[in-house]
Amino acid sequence: MYRTHNCGELRLSDINKEVTLAGWVTISRELGGLTFVDLRDRYGITQLVFDMDDNAALCQQARSLGREFVIQATGTVRERASKNPNRETGDVEIRVTALKILNAAKTPPFTIQDDTDGGDDLRMKYRYLDLRRNAVQKNLLFRSNLAIETRKYLASLGFIEIETPNLIKSTPEGARDFVVPSRMNKGQFYALPQSPQTFKQILMVAGFDKYFQIVKCFRDEDLRADRQPEFTQIDCEMSFIHQEDILNTFEGLTKYLFKTTLNIELGDFPRMTYDEAMRRYGSDKPDLRFSMEFVELTDAAKGKGFQVFDSAESVIAICAPGCAEYSRKQIDELTEWVKRPQIGAKGLVYVKYEADGSVKSSVDKFYSPDDLKGWLSACGAKPGDMIFLLCGEDEKTRKQLSELRLEMGNRLGLRKPGDFKPLWVVDFPLLEWDEDEGRFFAMHHPFTSPKPDDIVKMESNDRAVLKGIRADAYDLVLNGVEIGGGSIRIHDRDLQSRNFRLLGFTPEEAEAQFGFLLGAFEYGAPPHGGIAFGFDRLNAVMNGANSIRDFIAFPKNNQGRDMMIDAPDTIKLKQLEELGIRVVSE
Repeated sequence: MYRTHNCGELRLSDINKEVTLAGWVTISRELGGLTFVDLRDRYGITQLVFDMDDNAALCQQARSLGREFVIQATGTVRERASKNPNRETGDVEIRVTALKILNAAKTPPFTIQDDTDGGDDLRMKYRYLDLRRNAVQKNLLFRSNLAIETRKYLASLGFIEIETPNLIKSTPEGARDFVVPSRMNKGQFYALPQSPQTFKQILMVAGFDKYFQIVKCFRDEDLRADRQPEFTQIDCEMSFIHQEDILNTFEGLTKYLFKTTLNIELGDFPRMTYDEAMRRYGSDKPDLRFSMEFVELTDAAKGKGFQVFDSAESVIAICAPGCAEYSRKQIDELTEWVKRPQIGAKGLVYVKYEADGSVKSSVDKFYSPDDLKGWLSACGAKPGDMIFLLCGEDEKTRKQLSELRLEMGNRLGLRKPGDFKPLWVVDFPLLEWDEDEGRFFAMHHPFTSPKPDDIVKMESNDRAVLKGIRADAYDLVLNGVEIGGGSIRIHDRDLQSRNFRLLGFTPEEAEAQFGFLLGAFEYGAPPHGGIAFGFDRLNAVMNGANSIRDFIAFPKNNQGRDMMIDAPDTIKLKQLEELGIRVVSE
């Protein structure tokens, strides 16, 4: 055997045992006639001891070891004289009697430690070394456990795991597809699935009333910390259910995962309509770890001669607790922050509620102290607080103020790691209007069912009426991050065809793209609905991480490149010719 125990296993109860360990050299230290080597595998670290007085040749061999050498060591377990309370094996060490170098190693380009000196690009290029770090391994072990517990829970409820195809047909809705040319059908292309949506609906038609899959999905879109070109979903669908059944089932899954992986008990999840979330927080995924709700001050702020407010559709405020002591420099810096192109505000108005009860504002030449105190009162401000106001077009102002709210939550330390506030957001709009395209798009996807009471509105030609159609759609939000979303689906061919028409599909286009699904609906489709959790994102949020890349073994960078294997890459002309793809020289 290469090893009798792993490097995280030995304890005081193993003293005097002869053991064999194998792993990587983390660090070695010389102290007089003694050499100490920390040996690491994925289970932990064990200290090896070589004594010059016992075996000079063996000790010299140990002193030749470099970082990340792969070795095998045999020896006797003994109690450490100087214990390490920060290590599970810190009470013991191995007095080595035999050493074998299994493989030498070049000096790594960065240290294999939690606080490494390697930058992102360097660690991605040498990902196989980065994966040796305890912090990264811990994330991937958590991910593995989360997947196992997910399967346990869903299997206990009778869900069946079914794989769906990875080579499918391109669809015009949603994000851009990754396409794959077909050699056997030249000039034609597969697409990689953005989700298994239509296939899981077909499974409901087929009678598999509880489906799930931990599935890889692909979207060719611009990247950021919580996006990757390939990502993983917990994808689920159920038949003969209402929205309430879905919410209860997957609230139960979320509570179970938190309990089994983090030992955290979550209470019942509150619910909030989309309209309420936008009104109170300016976001359909509000972070409920802190308050700072929006306060409407439009009527109170207009008519006093301040043209900026007088001409605005909406004037909205938030109260930042304890911020009255902000300096002019801090307020100016915050003003520049909201004026950045990413936020797009024209400026920022503030009112300080001083500790002595006096008020000070950037617009106090237009408003009396009583006016300003009225604003403060409406915001629930206390002495020592400050309120911030933004104004303009209602929808844009709410989005801008939502960003400011989150930024203040960060600056004031209100978005605390380890504090989890889940929320169901329900009753989303069915449609959203795109000014550039001049047509409606599905807010979730084209297969989402409208609320039964709103189906009659689908016959209207009034854009405002159509914008008011509510969907049987829901998102699960956790700490300001959407971790899951789904809907009750349309299961009637006529209603699905009406929805396609609203989205600008001609009957011919709908048939060409989704004729298989429309046809399936004619053979007894049950009422059904489902949800998909962003699995990478769920891992990140549960661990308070900002990037999903920390929980993916081989992630892409923010240009969509795999730095380790240097992909994407060009392919040979012969391969292109086999695929029927002609290269045109510029």
